[in-house]
Amino acid sequence: MSLWNDFVGAEIRYVDTPTYGRIRVAEAGPKGAPVILFQHGIGGHLEAYCKNLVALSDEFRCIAFDYVGHALSNRMVMEYTPPVLAEQVRELMDAMGVDCAHLSGESLGGWVSGFFAVKYPQRVLKLMLNTGAGIPIVSEKGRADMLDLMERSKKAAGLAPTFEMVKHRIEWLIHPNNHARLVTDELVNLRLRYYLMPEGREVTPMVNRMLPRHDEFLVPLEAIKAETLLLWTRDNPIHDLECARAAHSRIPNSTLYVMEADAAHWPQYEDPEEFNRVARAFFAGR
Repeated sequence: MSLWNDFVGAEIRYVDTPTYGRIRVAEAGPKGAPVILFQHGIGGHLEAYCKNLVALSDEFRCIAFDYVGHALSNRMVMEYTPPVLAEQVRELMDAMGVDCAHLSGESLGGWVSGFFAVKYPQRVLKLMLNTGAGIPIVSEKGRADMLDLMERSKKAAGLAPTFEMVKHRIEWLIHPNNHARLVTDELVNLRLRYYLMPEGREVTPMVNRMLPRHDEFLVPLEAIKAETLLLWTRDNPIHDLECARAAHSRIPNSTLYVMEADAAHWPQYEDPEEFNRVARAFFAGR
């Protein structure tokens, strides 16, 4: 079944922002409902949330988007850092008339959401760090995983990425038990197409420079004021459970939830039923 079937009921359009240009968004749910802003990982795209947007739209106004420099949003030649992308989030919220929102960020999305929550606490209802980056790597395995990710990303988004290179990168995101079911030709070809766009081949290496600068931009965890859920997996690469537990101990009003299903770095895609159930309960205060 095509992942686009999961977007039936959502609107996909472009929103103009003053500094970052045209941003692609997908939206579902009533305008007056509490907003959940879903944010993808580095080198990713809003399709990472195709299984969550419509499913949660009966109770929330759900918005996913491509970061600047990614997929079908504007590709700008600039320095990419999590604080810069947090400013894109602010401009996008302003442009869409969203005063405050729940934030749910996976990987880079969690990293950016953490910075946004510290700088603009009045605009954050609740914060979900979904296998998020930007927290200290406390294990040798995590440091080795970071080197592996940098190499995979470099190959997948180089001057001439191939199907096999991109497939290798996506397999890093997903638990081995889910590869046969979820690492489809459609998903690989979608990301490959984004990487092969002329502007993408110029800008994606700039985006990937955030990876070796990870420890330069750690989220100031103690400064997060929003109620926070760290949603993690037993097999998350780089930021393993040891990292999540250490971060949880430093975020004042936080809870750590570990997925029961087999999942690695994309729990919202690997087991959307469990993810959506937990997200709904957390954001609705249940």
